[in-house]
Amino acid sequence: MRQQTNPSLLNNIRIVLVNTSHPGNIGAAARAMKNMGLSRLTLVEPEDYPSLEAISRSVGAVDLLDDAIVVKDLNEAISGCVWVAGTSARLRTIEWPILEPRECVQKALENIEQGDIAIVFGRENSGLTNEEMEKCNALLHIPTNPDFSSLNIAAAVQVVCYEFRMALTNSRVTKHKGNKHRYDALANSSQLDGMYGHLNEALEYLGFFGTNNPDIVMRRLKGLFNRAGTTQRELSIMRGICSAIQDKKRPR
Repeated sequence: MRQQTNPSLLNNIRIVLVNTSHPGNIGAAARAMKNMGLSRLTLVEPEDYPSLEAISRSVGAVDLLDDAIVVKDLNEAISGCVWVAGTSARLRTIEWPILEPRECVQKALENIEQGDIAIVFGRENSGLTNEEMEKCNALLHIPTNPDFSSLNIAAAVQVVCYEFRMALTNSRVTKHKGNKHRYDALANSSQLDGMYGHLNEALEYLGFFGTNNPDIVMRRLKGLFNRAGTTQRELSIMRGICSAIQDKKRPR
């Protein structure tokens, strides 16, 4: 029997390619997405796009290329998303939750009814930077043959899109009972960025950083809040704390 997917939930999934150098990979990724019923492609500063090679490699997915959104940075690409995963072939010194594709998709689907989620794929040669990973809730790692671990970006997109399609068949979609208060919904990426800036200012005001590198401290704090799945209510509390700190007399 042919399985049907829930198109409304598929439309909440963004596939984001960062600084892709080969236009053929963009076309092949679009084809992989369309194979699995996904349609929202976002490109962050592609090196060569639009391109006839991208069109050629997309085969029947030219419509996805026509509708693709091209942006200047990752912040714009994930703006408004409530949950973001960044893909990487290598593990990082700063710890993010590391999920395999099926685990990652299941975690994403826990939040998909609250808003858009994004899966971010980095540069072909160097992947995502630590600064870009700071914006993600989890790291997606596709296990491969350790003797030949290099995976083409379009193949990686295919793996992830396949898992979404399988998880979103009618027989496997889990409906969550009850309605959350709107302030208990997850904070989106733009709201979190605003809070991080406010927290950084408050900690500077306290003289908290001292001789520590503020960038490293903030990176760890961002990892903490990303892992926690911060809600809008919790974010509001944190911003209230930051404002209270700044309203106090500066310590000596």
